[in-house]
Amino acid sequence: MWKEVKSICVNVSGNDEILAVRIFEPLTARLWEADEHHQTLQILCFALRWGLEGGLQEKKVERQVDRYLYPLRLSDDALLDVMARFQAEMVKGLGRDTNPTATVKMLPSFVRSLPDGSEKGEFLAVDLGGSQFRAHQVKVFDDGRQSSQLESKFYPTPKEVTQGNSAELFDYVADCLSDFMETKNLKHKKLPLGFTFSFPCKQTKLEEDIDVDVLAVVNDTVGTMMTCGYDDQRCEVGLIIGTGTNACYMEEMRHIELVEGDEGRMCINTEWGAFGDDGALDDLRTEFDRELDLGSLNPGKQLFEKMISSLYLGELVRLILLKMTKEGLLFNGKVSTALLTKGKIEMKHVSAMEKYKEGLSNTKEILTELNLFPSEEDCVAVQHVCTIVSFRSANLCAAALAAILTRLRENKKLLRMRTTVGIDGGLYKTHPQYAKRLHKVVRRLVPTCDVRFLLSVSGSGKGAAVVTAVAHRLAAQRSRIDATLAPFLLSLGTLREVRNKMRAELEYGLKRETQANATVKMLPTYVCGTPDGTEKGKFLALDLGGTNFRVLLVKIKSGRRRSVQMYNKIFAIPLEIMQGTGEELFDHIVQCIAEFLEYMGIKGARLPLGFTFSFPCRQASIDKGTLLGWTKGFKATDCEGEDVVDMLREAIRRRNEFDLDIVAVVNDTVGTMMTCGYEDPNCEIGLIAGTGSNVCYMEDMKNIEIVEGNEGKMCINTEWGAFGDNGCIDNIRTKYDKEVDEGSLNPGKQRYEKMTSGMYLGEIVRQILIDLTKQGLLFRGHISESLRKRGIFETKFLSQIESDRLALLQVRRILQQLGLDSTCEDSIIVKEVCGAVSQRAARLCGAGLAAIVEKKRENRGVERLQITVGVDGTLYKLHPHFSRVLRETVKELAPQCDVTFMLSEDGSGKGAALITAVAKRLHNVGQK
Repeated sequence: MWKEVKSICVNVSGNDEILAVRIFEPLTARLWEADEHHQTLQILCFALRWGLEGGLQEKKVERQVDRYLYPLRLSDDALLDVMARFQAEMVKGLGRDTNPTATVKMLPSFVRSLPDGSEKGEFLAVDLGGSQFRAHQVKVFDDGRQSSQLESKFYPTPKEVTQGNSAELFDYVADCLSDFMETKNLKHKKLPLGFTFSFPCKQTKLEEDIDVDVLAVVNDTVGTMMTCGYDDQRCEVGLIIGTGTNACYMEEMRHIELVEGDEGRMCINTEWGAFGDDGALDDLRTEFDRELDLGSLNPGKQLFEKMISSLYLGELVRLILLKMTKEGLLFNGKVSTALLTKGKIEMKHVSAMEKYKEGLSNTKEILTELNLFPSEEDCVAVQHVCTIVSFRSANLCAAALAAILTRLRENKKLLRMRTTVGIDGGLYKTHPQYAKRLHKVVRRLVPTCDVRFLLSVSGSGKGAAVVTAVAHRLAAQRSRIDATLAPFLLSLGTLREVRNKMRAELEYGLKRETQANATVKMLPTYVCGTPDGTEKGKFLALDLGGTNFRVLLVKIKSGRRRSVQMYNKIFAIPLEIMQGTGEELFDHIVQCIAEFLEYMGIKGARLPLGFTFSFPCRQASIDKGTLLGWTKGFKATDCEGEDVVDMLREAIRRRNEFDLDIVAVVNDTVGTMMTCGYEDPNCEIGLIAGTGSNVCYMEDMKNIEIVEGNEGKMCINTEWGAFGDNGCIDNIRTKYDKEVDEGSLNPGKQRYEKMTSGMYLGEIVRQILIDLTKQGLLFRGHISESLRKRGIFETKFLSQIESDRLALLQVRRILQQLGLDSTCEDSIIVKEVCGAVSQRAARLCGAGLAAIVEKKRENRGVERLQITVGVDGTLYKLHPHFSRVLRETVKELAPQCDVTFMLSEDGSGKGAALITAVAKRLHNVGQK
């Protein structure tokens, strides 16, 4: 029996073996159960032949329709072209200059965040967008399951209201809302309200001035995305395919030129229905599309929507059937009055005719109601017309959606993206094949995107409530973040107080009777001159000021070919040496010097040496410096209170391999000033803004009471990092500063430095991030192990995060490297925290420097001072905003001083050699 059945399949299929197999296999299961008597077999074979021949007849009819409607069938190449055109329109709509002429308006919604699961509370939502007005009461629960409860009431919208004036419409909305609140006993509550207004709006902000806590005006597409985003946090696209069609998605703020700011993201309501209104789709629009458009209420507008949405597809089918009938291809050429009547075929008819099993019988019934008396072939043809029209709709929708998905993926700089599209609309929900077709085409057009399609429930109502809930959450979070960062935003008045207190501390440090108790020690350096250009010779320089130690050979040439050549080698100082004994530290330094002298081939030469020792020292002469206390993580024992030059000489003697002429012990700040002074004689101030913070300047000898003599000038190393150790700036220290101080190696000391230097800023940021996380404002309230580690947040990360060139995506990657799993919103907050901390540091540093330059102006007795500040330090050099904020603050607080900032080139190395050279020059002059 099976051979005969298969033979029939082959014959009927026109000897197409593949088609025969496709026909034969599904039948075997049913025939297996059949009676194998000859008579039964004959009946089955006859039925089979009749059914197959009928099927092929259907295929023949469908092919005829395909040929007739060929312009409506779009290849993948055509769809990729539509996708590219839509991408270009999106860019045009986002641009400030190109938006006015763009058809896809890309309207900012001012919705800046998706739900994160922490939303909670009770909200009202109203929904105006169709023949009915709806009021909703939405309860959102923070129970870990992201559950919600929705209660609604429908109010019919009379025609006289929808077509009346605006006052009548909104009075009606207000009356309905009042009735709803009374029904639900809500009038005594002041609930936040969300308003879904499903028409194109140009918004200027999220809320308007109505007597509610928060009011969000929401488009139904945005509401759909937010509703689905509440259930799936990957959802960042909303799509409506119903009576109308539209899409929204989360766009990077830096690309939205219509809105100020470039941080974070904002939902863009594309209003894509107008795509093609400028003629961009004219080559794809058919004669039927043009006829439909001419008969619409808005000819020439919403052309893309008219090819996609359910409001128009039924009418498109009617126009096609009418023409085919007039040409004698359907219903024996007989046109009924119903077929001539606009609107007689609706989307519900198209959906019914395309149903899988009962489609043909539905088609016959619908056509009969239109007085068309169809044959079987007519029914097949009409059903296929519906399929082609709805398939084109799904294809075009998929192409535009693929453009949005591609843009999202490119914004994130991902090779492959996983995302969710929230979707709503009658066409998508009720048409038997639409959803499947759309999904399939989207995945084919964007194979690099793994897309989940999530059906929205009560998108326009619940969505408005979710938007309101998110806005409510963000407003509360904003308030708490502002309160946290408020102490870091120092007013001009507060900065003037800091400047004045610094000035007072400078004076205390210079006077004999107060110097012992002064926190700003104002240490004499015994550097009594700056370079004059006559310096020359070979000098060694040592540079100890951090975790690395340098040895340099510096060759200085004078005259017309004045130059400075440097050769150096860097050596690491292990932690066990930094925090071991003084003898071990200086033996390590001498070992490094020996290696360098060997390397340079100058071990036998007794060269003059300048020792840059970047720690607080009291100097009795230029070559004697007593260490007052370690900073920057050093804790070597038996050093404090000792002369570091003597300790270096002792270590050289212990090694007994070479000898050096130690001419000067130098602070890196002084070296910075001298380096810049070599280039600019007007440079009389040195500033370090790096791992540590310090300033030096040339002070008149008559003001330095702790040194004998009144003639000339001497460089004073202020050691201003200890400013505030007496409590004078406690009013501006925050709880985070106190936590950083308590956890440091020297609690209670260097308080100003701990607020201004690179060594501590990252740790201040970390303490703030921990606090914000505990408040549930960051990282979903989870303090990771990484965030608990002291020192994990280095200051270099502040510089990277605050870079204007860095997108939030890159900020997130930096945080991920630190083991911090952040959202886009988290990244914005972290960047804001970094900005607050670094700006305060720059402003405080500027206030201190303003005190110095004002003192210099008064010393000179001039109305207006022109002076140069030599600057060094990674914070000043590498942070994207520190130097600018510092300069602006000095200008504000010392308006009578014209200050030039000059970047130092290797102040600690080259500067030490120049100080040594100047000291040698002055010594030789003294001898003569």
